[in-house]
Amino acid sequence: MDYRQLGRSGLSVPVLTLGTFTFGGAGPFGMVGQQGVAEARELIDCALDLGIGMVDTANMYSTGLAEEILGEALAGRRDRVLISSKARMRIGEGANDQGASRWHLIRECERSLTRLRTDHIDIYHIHEWDGLTPVEETMAALDMLVAQGKIRYAGCSNYTGWQLMKSLMASERHNLTRFVTQQIHYTIEAREAEYELLPIALDQGVGVTVWSPLAAGLLSGKHRGGRIAPESRQANGWTEPPIRDPARLWAIVDELAAIGESHGVEAAQVALAWLLTRPGIASLVVGARSRDQLERNARALIVTLTGDQLARLDKLSRPPMIYPHWHQEQFAKPRFGGPEFALHPRDGADQRPFQQ
Repeated sequence: MDYRQLGRSGLSVPVLTLGTFTFGGAGPFGMVGQQGVAEARELIDCALDLGIGMVDTANMYSTGLAEEILGEALAGRRDRVLISSKARMRIGEGANDQGASRWHLIRECERSLTRLRTDHIDIYHIHEWDGLTPVEETMAALDMLVAQGKIRYAGCSNYTGWQLMKSLMASERHNLTRFVTQQIHYTIEAREAEYELLPIALDQGVGVTVWSPLAAGLLSGKHRGGRIAPESRQANGWTEPPIRDPARLWAIVDELAAIGESHGVEAAQVALAWLLTRPGIASLVVGARSRDQLERNARALIVTLTGDQLARLDKLSRPPMIYPHWHQEQFAKPRFGGPEFALHPRDGADQRPFQQ
């Protein structure tokens, strides 16, 4: 298992992280999976065998049940993995049962520690932007949790570019703990992160982890030609992530499958391998319904895509140059510093690094 440094922090993380979205299955999460402690323990056994030393969860996954299951399944081996968790989403009916306020974050962190049966969380994410709480309050709360030893590092998830930069600048201005990572949705089908989030990550030293790197299974190869596979979450009514151009999606899946055949793997492993070629990516959060599925997806690490294969995938999936990027493509490209190439194609032998 390869490890990569997480942004400008000193922490190294595995390029694959085990996701726990399928643990518990309470409420709408039942569409995705209903794994209990026995199944979770088997997946963690497999992950450790593969060298996957990080597990990702959240307080709102099955309303806390996923964290409880993870905590029980990790009994006796907590020190062998990094734990990533999150807070911000609504977790109850009270007025303060959501958000990134000091009150909510401290309470939810302490609840997560209890459920996870641990004294610290290695990476604690703000799960979603909260425009009603001052960023200074949020960052100060995270700073306090770090000082108390309850969390080791702070991150964010699902922020826009300006929201991430506002948070980073608040940390710098007030000498507070800064985000070392952002967890985002980014796939070969959904490349919007290349407009702002990836360039900011490269410029500011914020490591990137990716949630749902197979687009909730749509890039796995089990759905083909516009036909949704039975027994899948989509067949059960799951609608995330949104697909705005189905024809484009299926063309990408066909190409992934074709390239996979040449490597002796499935479309899923090619989609993961493509992500691992992208700048700034530290780790991909992969869930699994079985040991076999996790082992198959780990084969993405043996796939080395050729220049021709990368070009074929890029031709099908490259996002359009929206403003101001089309303007900068024409007039600013000779003076790009490096992070811009997360979106803009390089010209010829241009070897400027992504990070300065």
